[in-house]
Amino acid sequence: MGQIWPATVAGLVFGSIYALMALGYTLIYRVINVINFAHAETFMVGTFGTLFAVQWILPGDDAVQRGLMGALVLLLVLVIAVVFAAVTSVGLELAVFRPIRQRGGGPGPTMIIAIAASLFLQEVFGLWRGRDLEAIPRVIGHTAWFELFGVSVSVAQLLVVVVALLVALGADRFVNSTQLGAAIRATAQDRDTATLMGVNTGRVILLTFVIAGMTAGVGATLFMMLYENTYYFIGFMIGIKGFTAALLGGMGNVRGAIVGGYLVGVFENYGAIAFGAEWKDTVVVAMLVIILLVRPTGVLGTRLQTVRV
Repeated sequence: MGQIWPATVAGLVFGSIYALMALGYTLIYRVINVINFAHAETFMVGTFGTLFAVQWILPGDDAVQRGLMGALVLLLVLVIAVVFAAVTSVGLELAVFRPIRQRGGGPGPTMIIAIAASLFLQEVFGLWRGRDLEAIPRVIGHTAWFELFGVSVSVAQLLVVVVALLVALGADRFVNSTQLGAAIRATAQDRDTATLMGVNTGRVILLTFVIAGMTAGVGATLFMMLYENTYYFIGFMIGIKGFTAALLGGMGNVRGAIVGGYLVGVFENYGAIAFGAEWKDTVVVAMLVIILLVRPTGVLGTRLQTVRV
């Protein structure tokens, strides 16, 4: 029982990152009816954006910042990482998804090309930056700030959860309560009808890729504040966990993606208690298989094959 609370706290922290990743998967699926398997590499590029930003702003081995200066540094790093990830996401839409849509390519060929784009980005960064981990100077302190149910919580952990929740809830409100969000929902419901009603669906889809890239960029920065290392393959497992969270919440369901992210984070850490830390990733993969076989509707969503977007 003594391990449950630490695992729960760790699950909520990393679940925050999975929730942000799940948002990207579910938003893009919602408007183009295709799973963007290259979204993991949007996250990977975001981690390198974080790396470059921190190395540029704080070129030291240990550069923990506090107070207002720390907040300003983190904000600048976050903006740079978000730009890197958003530009990557837009590039995927313009160079990969839009051309094949215009040629009438179906979901199958599009997903294959998305996987190819993912591998391409991995190899580009692998050749450019090498295959080894690259570390960043520490920006946010990891010392305990307070205790929750006897578990020490650091400033970095609290920051991850708070920022991720604000971004996730902001994205949910944007999609469900704004005029642009209404355009996204209309495009998701029926693209042809939305076009007849005057919605520029091409721009709406591009905007959706921007939002997905931004959430991945935020997740990448938060991840780097905890892990402090990246490499060309960093997005693979994070992508699987985000995708699992999106499926768990119901692909296409924004709120379900948020809930799914936290559930995946908690379940993987409970799995580490039950089977050992080395089984954490396996637990998530097993969850993915079980969801696809037993509960394809997810927690709050609809079956993949019945979503009309």
